[in-house]
Amino acid sequence: MLFRLPRGLRAALAAVLVLTSTVLHVPVLLVVALLKAVLPVAALRRRFDRALMLIAESWIGFNSRMIDAFTRTRFIVEGLEGLRYGGHYLVLANHQSWVDIPVLQKVFNRRIPLLRFFLKSQLFWVPLLGLAWWALDFPFMKRYSRQQLARRPELAGRDVAATRRACEKFRHIPVSVMNFVEGTRFTPAKHARQASPFRHLLKPKAGGVAFVVGAMGEAIGSVLDVTLHYDVGTPTLADLFSDRIGVVRVHVRERAIPGGFAGGDYETDRAYRVRFQAWINQMWLDKDAKLDDWNSPRS
Repeated sequence: MLFRLPRGLRAALAAVLVLTSTVLHVPVLLVVALLKAVLPVAALRRRFDRALMLIAESWIGFNSRMIDAFTRTRFIVEGLEGLRYGGHYLVLANHQSWVDIPVLQKVFNRRIPLLRFFLKSQLFWVPLLGLAWWALDFPFMKRYSRQQLARRPELAGRDVAATRRACEKFRHIPVSVMNFVEGTRFTPAKHARQASPFRHLLKPKAGGVAFVVGAMGEAIGSVLDVTLHYDVGTPTLADLFSDRIGVVRVHVRERAIPGGFAGGDYETDRAYRVRFQAWINQMWLDKDAKLDDWNSPRS
């Protein structure tokens, strides 16, 4: 296969092919999204939504085939049994690398609804990709610094309102809402700075997860707790297509959302907040133990 090519040539060819696929898929996405916007008929909108998903799945499928063609990376995936393409999932994962996103897309494509991420508003301006994310209803969030809020208090709560609008839309369609609970990629420096109690993970940020659970209520069927691990530590996308990753491990555990969490108020209800944090922390303890096992020599 193509992994026999020299690494530099292989990475360059993979980049050209992935870019070509993007250039071919995104204009079609935009045409369908614009038709959906100008023809607000419920039956037509459902057809347009389905067409958008098929285009996105084709795009992801091509990128996943490039991983198979250009690399000898071995994927060891556990826990995909029983997943439903028409389900409503909240997908929670640890965040090791930018490689996490193509790995998650490869593992879940056509098994569950399209993964949708909450994105920083600045990412809308990424050429081609920003418009594609907009067409696929990825919610864009604008974060405000403390200094900005001090100067303009009226900005407070706008990001929460944007999240609520996105969640309300997601209540009525099959969806997989994706959240990297640590909020940033793992590095030893960040781990030390946080004094994280976990050996292989940063501290989880439960507030964002709680807000999605509270806003979507019973519309979320279950949580997919995903643990990611690479045998090379923290790889880059260049490492992926240069065939420098030997093994990727992905463990998926479907979890029920505890009773009473849907519709809860994380901000004002202290008892709810304590329960929710305990649930997330236990999930992270389990995940840390899994990573500890995978990092041991016998694995």
